[in-house]
Amino acid sequence: MTITTAPEDFLRVLDLTAAQFEQVLNLAAKMKNDPTGWRDAFPGLNLACFFEKPSTRTRLSFAAAAYRLGMLPIMLRPDELQLGRGEPLADTARVFAGYSAAIVVRTFAQRTLEEMAEAADVPVVNALSDVHHPCQALADLFTLRERFGRLRGLRLAYVGDSNNVAHSLMEAGALMGMHVVVASPPGYRPHPDVEAEARRIAEEQGGTITVVTDPREAAAGADAIYTDVWVSMGQEAEAAERRRDLAPYQVNADLMALAKPHAVFMHCLPAHRGQEVTADVIDGPQSVVWQQALNRLPTEQALLDLLLAGDWVE
Repeated sequence: MTITTAPEDFLRVLDLTAAQFEQVLNLAAKMKNDPTGWRDAFPGLNLACFFEKPSTRTRLSFAAAAYRLGMLPIMLRPDELQLGRGEPLADTARVFAGYSAAIVVRTFAQRTLEEMAEAADVPVVNALSDVHHPCQALADLFTLRERFGRLRGLRLAYVGDSNNVAHSLMEAGALMGMHVVVASPPGYRPHPDVEAEARRIAEEQGGTITVVTDPREAAAGADAIYTDVWVSMGQEAEAAERRRDLAPYQVNADLMALAKPHAVFMHCLPAHRGQEVTADVIDGPQSVVWQQALNRLPTEQALLDLLLAGDWVE
């Protein structure tokens, strides 16, 4: 994988180097402390937000991030566009790029992002796909750094379906020298290519990536325990099977008790109490899920600023 000095797009975490990932977090901290300090950064520019999938936090946070940079966010759905009448995706991406300084895409398929990035001559940002959720990982690690004052050496346990969130956490944890342990049942493991690349990066950065089947093994000694929904959008037909397979991976008080006393609980939301997590955990004192959600805004603002300004570290 080739990493350019100035990334043109943000389609996955590993589009950034470790130094660039940390640069986003550092700028996000400044922006969180001074929410109105960048209003004159990109006045008169537009941000096209193309959302194939429903959204709450992503839609709100990117709209607010654009506004805080002096930009106009334009929210778009496929049914509102000529895509529904057969216009090619590449043509749509070129038009978006002609009107907008950057394109944010929330889609079912990673290939959609890649095709739009190939056609557009402005930055394309992955706001969620089937394989990666890199903006969530930025907010998650920013949250952990706020809580613990560091990232290197932290043990992050991800429990449940190794989905797009798990993939991005593995890549981000690897870049930051963390010890990421993923616990999933057979058939729900991370994508082998993502796992292999994350392992390679982790070795370079002094961290580790481990995949196990026992959630208790993952949780033991963890600084943070993370989970996600068992049934994501588009998986409704498999709901009963997935709930059965993932039931042993519920994050509850017994599992949290295996982690370090200072451990936090994390979830990207929306959450289903009584399924992947119990109410006493997500609503308890160890939960940082609301902090995670709020941190989407400054991290996305920082990412957009750096992509548009191109002022990346070497």
